[in-house]
Amino acid sequence: MRSIFIKEINSFFSSVMGYVVLLVFLIACSLFLWIIPHFSILNYGYASMERFFEIGPWLLFLLVPAVTMRSFADEFRTGNIEWLSTKPVTDIEIILGKYFATLALIVFALIPTLIYVYTIDNLSYTDIHIDSAAIIGSYIGLFFLAATFAAVGIFCSSLTSNQVVAFLIALLACYVLYTGFEQLSKLPKFAEGIDYYLSMVGMEFHYNSISRGFIDSRDIVYFVSVIIFFIALTRYSLAARTTGVSSGLGR
Repeated sequence: MRSIFIKEINSFFSSVMGYVVLLVFLIACSLFLWIIPHFSILNYGYASMERFFEIGPWLLFLLVPAVTMRSFADEFRTGNIEWLSTKPVTDIEIILGKYFATLALIVFALIPTLIYVYTIDNLSYTDIHIDSAAIIGSYIGLFFLAATFAAVGIFCSSLTSNQVVAFLIALLACYVLYTGFEQLSKLPKFAEGIDYYLSMVGMEFHYNSISRGFIDSRDIVYFVSVIIFFIALTRYSLAARTTGVSSGLGR
């Protein structure tokens, strides 16, 4: 698993695309937080990171699928999946190696955003400090959200050998899982009690819950369960595809 992890990290940073993805993410964060009037912290009037954590999930919709789209799609396209299958590693070790590499890249992308916390704290009045508990909770929520998106993205990448298709499928899946159930719960037909439970199925409900600064174990269990579910689906998908490839070669 360690070798897969290192291979994925090296592969990401050995191409221009890897740097472009990270650069676009950071530039988009800066534009939304400081330049675009509707979202700008300077126009918000409060020394708060709320704006960042409002747009954070939407920016992750682009970042995470862009990072995960080549995880397995590229392996199938180049035929490296057959080479991997001959190595003394199991399918789950291959999946986890790629998954943890994706998490490391996401954390690497989020670390520079901490400068926003320092900047906003310095912009506030000297006797008033930003809400540290809410910021820590929001970063934890953002991490778990990104980790869940990563599991979804890797699964989507295992479905096709085309990186663009993998990106689009992951983008749609992440969007539906994040806000789809929340929007569905707002329909009039679900306004008689089931709306609350329907919204709980979506990620947005649990992300907003953690972002308040109170870490509820139910929210953590939810994200971990979804991650395990999609990793299990990836293992099943990978086994089915590699079996199909082997059968084809055998004939």
